[in-house]
Amino acid sequence: MSFPAGGARPGAEGRTVRVAGRETFVREAGSGPAVVLLHGSGPGTTGAAWEPAMAALAPGFRVIAPDFAGFGRSSPLPRSRSGGEHPYGRRAWTAQILGLLDELALDRCAVVGNSMGGAIALSVAHARPRTVTRLVGIGTLGLDMPLPPGLDRLWAYRPGRSAARGLLELLHVDAAFRTDEAVEARLAATLEPGPREAFAAMFPPPRERWVRDLALTADELAQIRTPTLLVHGVDDRVVPLESSTLRLLRLLPDVRAHLFGACGHASPAERPAELHRLLTTFLEEP
Repeated sequence: MSFPAGGARPGAEGRTVRVAGRETFVREAGSGPAVVLLHGSGPGTTGAAWEPAMAALAPGFRVIAPDFAGFGRSSPLPRSRSGGEHPYGRRAWTAQILGLLDELALDRCAVVGNSMGGAIALSVAHARPRTVTRLVGIGTLGLDMPLPPGLDRLWAYRPGRSAARGLLELLHVDAAFRTDEAVEARLAATLEPGPREAFAAMFPPPRERWVRDLALTADELAQIRTPTLLVHGVDDRVVPLESSTLRLLRLLPDVRAHLFGACGHASPAERPAELHRLLTTFLEEP
């Protein structure tokens, strides 16, 4: 998504929750059945990317949008002094979200994930089938595929004005999202010291391994019987439609899909009103 990191809008309050001894920053709004919104892995991205969706869903749902570890205001994960195992990835972020559900005493919730967040949403649904009531993946990762060139560019990002402009061109089909103001906002978000340092070490080459790390196996996907909605922009250059949603339609037991034409990876930004109607209708189904 292309929204910059930052504070919550009116109606979306933020607080820190201790999860396994580390801080997870969480934005919350509304009341009713719980919906957890998981952001993607774009540099500078945080749970603030979901603020328009939070405003749209808050009248009927309790909406919760955390920052993943290493992003925004959540604590980064330390690497062992000896180098050791890479601290980030599917296991760590899934454990963070499962721990957050426990801390918030959520024994029933829907989970919506964008891009990398979609992979973690799938992973959470696999780990807690009785907890996750509905599942939504938007331009989602979560299955093994060749490293898309666009995702390689996104994970290789290093802060700079030209790089920030290139990132927005990669994410968005609509030029209205690639203004000078948007470039400056994206650049500012990627210059935040803590997240900048964490992101620089998060997806080192060879980056194919991080796609594999975030992937569930075909057997794991077949075990996810949660009703699932997949949303994808047909011009997505970060996670191509053919590598993701079209394959997941044959692997998930209870799945349906909605495609946006003339839309890239950031459909929550480019098609917000349509997406919010889709989410509300799907999440309200008995």
